[in-house]
Amino acid sequence: MARPEVRAASEAERRLTRRQVRRRRQGLILLLLSPWLIGFAVFYVYPMLASLYYSFTRFDGISPPQWVGTFNYRFMFTKDPLFWKSMYNTLWMIVLGVPLRIMFAIATAIILTRPRWGIRVHRTFFYLPAMVPPVAATLGFVYMFSPNTGPLAQLLSLLHLPQPLWFYDPRWSKPALLMLGLWGIGDAMIIFLAGLLDVPSQLYEAADIEGANALEKFRYVTLPMISPVIFFSVVIGVIGGFQYFTQGYVASSVASGANAASTQALGAPQNSLLFYPIWLFDQGFRAFHMGYASAMAWILFLIVMACTIILIRTSNRWVYYQGGFR
Repeated sequence: MARPEVRAASEAERRLTRRQVRRRRQGLILLLLSPWLIGFAVFYVYPMLASLYYSFTRFDGISPPQWVGTFNYRFMFTKDPLFWKSMYNTLWMIVLGVPLRIMFAIATAIILTRPRWGIRVHRTFFYLPAMVPPVAATLGFVYMFSPNTGPLAQLLSLLHLPQPLWFYDPRWSKPALLMLGLWGIGDAMIIFLAGLLDVPSQLYEAADIEGANALEKFRYVTLPMISPVIFFSVVIGVIGGFQYFTQGYVASSVASGANAASTQALGAPQNSLLFYPIWLFDQGFRAFHMGYASAMAWILFLIVMACTIILIRTSNRWVYYQGGFR
C-alpha cells in the first residue's frame, strides 16, 4: 500500500490538474464569448454610461461637455411644457392603443380558428398588413384619410356623414393613428392564434358537459389559458408604445405640409402628434441639446423599467399557467 504522504501528494496533484482543466475550459468559453462581450461593452455599456454622464452636462456633440448637475432634469420637469405634452400623447397611445390592439387581435384570432375552407389564405391576408413598412403604411393612411381627395372622405360624403379632418385636426390625429395600429395587428394575431390553438379541447368538452355557454367558456376557459400570451402582449405593447416614433413622425410631417427635416413638421397639428421619442429626437439631433436629450432618454428608461416591473409583479394575480399561478 502507498504511504500516506504519497497518497496526499497524488491527491494534491489531481486537484491541481482539475483546476488547470477548469481554467482552460473557462478560458476557452471566454475566448468564444469575447466577440459578443466586446460588442456588448462597446455598443451598449459604454454608450449607456456616456449618456448617463452627458445627462448631467450641457453638451452639443461638438464642444466639450460642461457639467451642470441636475439642471437638465429640473428644466425637464419644471420649464419644458412640451415634455409633458409629449408624455401625455405617448401615454394616450399606450392606454388606448394597447388594450384595443389586444382585443382586436384576440377577436381576429378566434374567428380564424374556426375550421372553414381556405383558412390558410384568410390567415395570410390578415397577417399581410403587419409586413408593410411603417413609413409606407402611414403614407397610405394619410392619403386614404385625406379630407379632400381621400377615398374615406368621398365615401362619407356620399353617405352624408360628417367628414373629420383626421391627420389635419388635433382632435382626430391620434385616433387616426390608432386605426392605423389596429389595421396592422397581424403580428399580435399570430401570437394569439397560436395560444388559442394550444388550449386543450378537453377543457371545452368539460365546459359543455357542465352546460357552459359560449361567453362562459371564453371567460373561464379561453382567457385563463391565453393569459400568458396576453401578459406578453401587454409588456411588449407598453415597451413599444413608449418608443412610438415612425408613424407619428411621418404623419405629422405630411400633415404639416413641411419637409420632414423642417421644424414646422414637428408634432403637427398643434403638437397633437408630438410623442416622447419625437421630442427626444428633436432635442438631440435637431437642436443638438445632447445633454438634455440624454436626460430625457434616461427618464424614458426609468419609466419603461418601472412599468415592466409593475406588470411582472402584478402578473401572478391574473396570469394563469397550466401548472398553476406564478
